[in-house]
Amino acid sequence: MTDLILIAISAAIVNNVVLTYFLGVCPFLGVSRRLDMAFGMGTAVTFVVTIAGTLTFITHCYVLLPLDLAFLQYIVFIFVIAGTVQLVEMVVRKFQPALYEAFGVFLPMITTNCAILGTCLFVWLKGYDTLLKAVVFSFFNGVGFTLAIVIMAGLREDLTFADVPKPLRGAPITLFVAAILAMAFMGFAGIGTAQ
Repeated sequence: MTDLILIAISAAIVNNVVLTYFLGVCPFLGVSRRLDMAFGMGTAVTFVVTIAGTLTFITHCYVLLPLDLAFLQYIVFIFVIAGTVQLVEMVVRKFQPALYEAFGVFLPMITTNCAILGTCLFVWLKGYDTLLKAVVFSFFNGVGFTLAIVIMAGLREDLTFADVPKPLRGAPITLFVAAILAMAFMGFAGIGTAQ
């Protein structure tokens, strides 16, 4: 149980996929203009990354490794992620039309979100060898993505009322805020490993 809690905290805060590894920066900067859009995107990413992380773990464990095809990992993971997004889109459209209206805009963008592929690959790079660990890691990576994009959206909404110097308005101040936010999250890792 302690391992799962540490995996969850590590994935969501300490090793945040956006602010530590800089994966998923395009939607992080592009969709974080409004808080409601950022939360919608974060929720959709969390949902898809949990399913994709689970399916890629199963595919890797029970198909690629037994057939000695681990070298096809990247290609297979990309197909699994794209298929997952399409399946989620079809199921949500058919059974939950209101939820589809909320997620509909974000689902096609998720297919190309590198944070999802990164999460699926990190499951193996970090040595999570059970399905439960893979699911917890995938889910909390999505939670970390949501946390980062919602914080950024809140800061960007506050920036509309700030007196930003003219040369820094728009993209430059957004990048400065993202850099400061990344440094703040990297502080959670501590300085114990720096020598």
